[in-house]
Amino acid sequence: MNTRGLLDQLLKSGQEFLQDKAGSAPTNKPGSEQGGLGGLLGAAKGSGLGGLLGGTGGGALAGGAMALLLGSKKARKYGGKALTYGGLAALGVLAYKAYGNWNAQQGQAPRQEPQTLDRLPAPQVEQHSQAILKALVAAAKADGHVDERERALIEGEFRKLDNDPQLQHWLHSELNKPLDPADVARAASTPEMAAEMYLASVMLVDEEHFMEKAYLDELARQLQLAPGLKAELENQVRQSSL
Repeated sequence: MNTRGLLDQLLKSGQEFLQDKAGSAPTNKPGSEQGGLGGLLGAAKGSGLGGLLGGTGGGALAGGAMALLLGSKKARKYGGKALTYGGLAALGVLAYKAYGNWNAQQGQAPRQEPQTLDRLPAPQVEQHSQAILKALVAAAKADGHVDERERALIEGEFRKLDNDPQLQHWLHSELNKPLDPADVARAASTPEMAAEMYLASVMLVDEEHFMEKAYLDELARQLQLAPGLKAELENQVRQSSL
C-alpha cells in the first residue's frame, strides 16, 4: 500500500483550502511550492511540483479530498490557519524544530538526532505516511459530525487519487471505525512518528471546539508525548500559520 504520494498531495493542496476559509488571498505563482493549489496547478504547466503529482489535475483532486476532510467542521473559525507546509518533508521539519526547542528548554542535548520524515529513507517514510494519514482521518471525525454520506464522499475523492484496492479497503475501515485515540496512537512505532501524527492532528482540528480539544488532549496522552514537546508541536503549527 503506497500512501506517501497521496498524503504528500493532501498536505500541499490543503493549503489553499485553508487560505480560502481564512479569507486569505492564495498565491498563484506558477512553480511556487508555497502557492497552495494555485501553485500546484501552475507548476503542472512547467516542471517541479507538476511532475511530483504525476500529471495535471492531481492537485485539484487532492484539494477536493482535503476539503471534505475539513468540511464537516461547518462552524470552525480558521483565523490565520493558512498553512505554509510544503508536504511531508515540511511536516518532518516542523517536528524536528519542535524537538530542538524542547531539548533546548530542558538544557540538554538529545541522545540522538530525531529521525523525522525529512531525514528518513523511503521505506520508513511510507510507514510514517500511513500513520499520519490514519491520524488525519481520525481528526476529521473528532467533532462527531462525519455521517455516512460524508464518509462516502471522502472515499470517492480518495478513490480518484489512488484506486489501489488495498488502500481503499484500509481507508474504508478507518472512516467507519469508532473514534478511538488509543487505536490511533498504536500506529506510532517511534517517538518521532507520534510527534508527526500529533502535528497533523493539530492541523485539522479546531482547538476551540470542546470535543476536538478533548480528543487532541487524549491523543497526546495515548501517544505519550511529554507536556513540553506537546506544547512545542502546537507552537510550530501556530507559527507556521502566521
